[in-house]
Amino acid sequence: MSPADLVLTPLGLRFRGRRLPVSIGRGGIRRDKAEGDGATPAGELRVIGLLYRPDRIAAASLPPWALPIGLRDRWCDAPDHPAYNHLVTEPFGRSEERLRRGDPLYDLILPLDWNWPDAVPGRGSAIFIHQWRRPGHPTAGCLALARADLIFVARHAPPGTRVIIRPGAAGGRRAQPSRDGSKGRAVPA
Repeated sequence: MSPADLVLTPLGLRFRGRRLPVSIGRGGIRRDKAEGDGATPAGELRVIGLLYRPDRIAAASLPPWALPIGLRDRWCDAPDHPAYNHLVTEPFGRSEERLRRGDPLYDLILPLDWNWPDAVPGRGSAIFIHQWRRPGHPTAGCLALARADLIFVARHAPPGTRVIIRPGAAGGRRAQPSRDGSKGRAVPA
């Protein structure tokens, strides 16, 4: 492991000398992740991109490889569909997750390579790093951060950055946020 890896620990997400408060899936961390179980998958994952809401986040504040989320962008979570666990650009009448949401959770998304690009039906989809609803509130399986911490990660975690999630890393629950929900604290690399 290196300081450039995102590493889930019982005290938060360690990255570039910081410990960032993080929330994980309501189903804990599982090696046998399945669609709809609410679990965060254990393993060594990688960042595969960066998507953002151009009406809410200035492109100039992000790396040049960031892509805007379009009005019709969705993530397919229908295990029986050929586009399962991939970005799709139009509603298609099956199970899909709309990326342009009314709330700020998906204003900035770092998709991870869990069950991607060759998705196994039912193994899980749409595992992202995104903004949390509030400190300590569980996700449906993603990693979630405070907005300021998410922007820091987005600026410093290009595609290929490792995300290391081990069973028990968060004590089987969400990692503890800081008391004030603010930026991550500096920790030794």
